[in-house]
Amino acid sequence: MEKAINFNFGRIVSAIVSVLFLFVVLSGSAQTTPAKALLALSKGDHILAIIDPVSFKVLAQVPVGSDPHEVIASADGKTAYVTIYGGGSLHEINVIDLVGQKALTSLDTKPFMGPHGIFFQGGKVWFSVEGTKTVARFDPATGKFDWCLGTGQDRTHMVYVTANGKSVYTTNVASATVSILTDSLIKPRPFPNGFTPPPHEDWVQTLIPVGKGSEGFDVSPNGKELWTAGADDGIITIIDLAGKKVSASLDSKVQGANRLKFTPDGKRVLVTSLRTGDLFVIDATTHQLIKTLSTGHGAAGILVDDDGSRAFIGCTGDNYVAVIDLKTLTVISHIDIKGADGLAWAERP
Repeated sequence: MEKAINFNFGRIVSAIVSVLFLFVVLSGSAQTTPAKALLALSKGDHILAIIDPVSFKVLAQVPVGSDPHEVIASADGKTAYVTIYGGGSLHEINVIDLVGQKALTSLDTKPFMGPHGIFFQGGKVWFSVEGTKTVARFDPATGKFDWCLGTGQDRTHMVYVTANGKSVYTTNVASATVSILTDSLIKPRPFPNGFTPPPHEDWVQTLIPVGKGSEGFDVSPNGKELWTAGADDGIITIIDLAGKKVSASLDSKVQGANRLKFTPDGKRVLVTSLRTGDLFVIDATTHQLIKTLSTGHGAAGILVDDDGSRAFIGCTGDNYVAVIDLKTLTVISHIDIKGADGLAWAERP
């Protein structure tokens, strides 16, 4: 009897040790999301990758919908929003808990079909809707879509919202225009009987002709200019935002231009080519080409460090994110992401 008791006790102790060992191993392998994380969408694996921007290690992979294109994080860095595009046919925005590294309940955007570009401003999610030629807005606090405005243009694609939420910019790829949507104070004319209605707010659209196939764009850090690059003709159009007019057109010869991004100091403009895989670095003042850098076979999404030291390029055809040293203008690393495209920062205070 004593031997049996000792034998059973030994088995219990062994089981406890095994469980504790397994717990230690699993705890050690858990990869928490850092305060600042790089988010990268995989079109190939249909996942949102959460990446350590220092080690370039993929810390987590969260499943998303069938055709993810763009991603943005909330201001507190805790939530990501991913547009599921489908060429304008789908109607879904995935919501990701970045701390818990898990998918939350997705947003059904219908009747807004084909959400693509996405921006977080003023506590709300703004997104372009290509299939219904619209820009719309979702309020996470109320769980409702609380605003939309039609552009009447074809392939309303990328979107940018000013800090005060009073101006929205979007490219309309097939119409070769940029929409400047402005929340304006309208002063009605007096009626024949002398009564004048009170002023009221209304959104006004100004359409600016730009290069053919313009989709990627950015606003200069000082908020004065909008640059967009035409995929079809290689023309970079510069818009004076105060005057709401074209101030310059540059024949950049960037065939297949996809995305465009200013460096934080506003001195350089980065343009990717999905057709050639090149990154074009342009002087924002002189408008001269500084360097053409090969990143692979197809360059798309662009993200730049806050200090302007590095750029991350989603190289869709090469299945990686290329890391660029912006001081030496060289490729210094790759992060394996199948069908890499949309990129964003997530920063928690």
